[in-house]
Parts: sequence; C-alpha cells; structure tokens
Amino acid sequence: MSKAKFIKLYEENPNAKQIAAVVSILRNDGIIIYPTDTVYGLGCDITNQKAMNRLAQLKNVKLEKVKWSFICADLSNLSDYVRQIDTATFKILRKNLPGPYTFILPGNNNLPKSFKKKKTVGIRVPDNNIITTIVEALGNPIVSTSIYDEDEVIEYTTDPELIYEKWADKVDCVIDGGYGDNVASTVVDLSEGEVTIIREGKGSIDYL
Repeated sequence: MSKAKFIKLYEENPNAKQIAAVVSILRNDGIIIYPTDTVYGLGCDITNQKAMNRLAQLKNVKLEKVKWSFICADLSNLSDYVRQIDTATFKILRKNLPGPYTFILPGNNNLPKSFKKKKTVGIRVPDNNIITTIVEALGNPIVSTSIYDEDEVIEYTTDPELIYEKWADKVDCVIDGGYGDNVASTVVDLSEGEVTIIREGKGSIDYL
C-alpha cells in the first residue's frame, strides 16, 4: 500500500478541489483520518463494505461487534437511518447539534448491511466545517471511530503531522485541519426516550 495523502484544509473555507479529492478516496474503498470538534477521527463511507471491512481489520475488531458512530452533515438525513423519534428527543438533538456529542438513537431497516442487526446507532454532527463539508459532498454519512489510543502520548492524537507519521502506511488520507482536541465526545443514549449519559466528554451535560 502506498503512503497516505496528506491534505491541508481550512475550516473557514475548505478548498473544493481538495474536498473532491477526499470524496474520491472515500468512494474508492478509502479510509481517512479527519478533524472533528473533539479528537481526530478515523472513518470510511458507511455504504462501502470493502472499506468497512478494512477499517474493522485496522481496529482489530469484528465488523458485526463494532460500536462505531455515523457522522452526518446535519440532521436532515437522520430519518434515513433512525426510527421515528419523538418531539422531545428531536428538540435535544436540535439544541445540541452541531456539537461535541454522540447521540444513540433507535436504528431503522435502512441501515447499511454491516449495521443491519443493530438496534441502535450513534449519530454525530460535529461542529467542524471540514468534515461536514466532506460528508455533504459524499452524499451519505461516514462511519467514525476515534484514533485515540490509551497507550499513546497525547501528541500522536492531536498533532496532524505526528498523526500522519503514525498512520501514513495504514490509511489512504490524513487531513490536516489544525491541532485536534484530546477530549472525546459526550455520549448520550436517547434510544429509550430518556436521557442516559454513557460517557461524559467535551459536550456539557447541563444542556441535555
């Protein structure tokens, strides 16, 4: 496998040509590392089975056992993958997204093949214009897992150049969107209609 591309993108005005290059990588079974509003993420197109298998292998997990979340560009394509949710749940989503949260919601029958057996799905809409622009251009969500590693020094998960150094032989593209955070998203389970905090991270639980 050849070395990954290293692409610099700016949040204020991501370069359209470079966005198209990233989308092309995703459509061709590619795995990318990208900035979010929390830690840098590792992901691929959720509709691409080959890429999903590669990602599972890379993370050393069985695909049917993974608990990855989806990154959506906004709340508009939520109904593609999530069962109908009540007004109170939707209000929580609308109030806190885009933002540093992962919301666990009841999945529906349209979930991609790898997720068919799952009753719930984690949804992310990061407050980061780079990744939401990529997802929008791709036309469907990307699956997302953190590059965070308990055993690694923090710089290897926050500094794009050091991330590239570590991952260049394992992925197809590393996007430099500036320094990342080292605090993960707050995970909130809304699948049963109640608010259950699974993990407290960057997103404040005072607003839920």
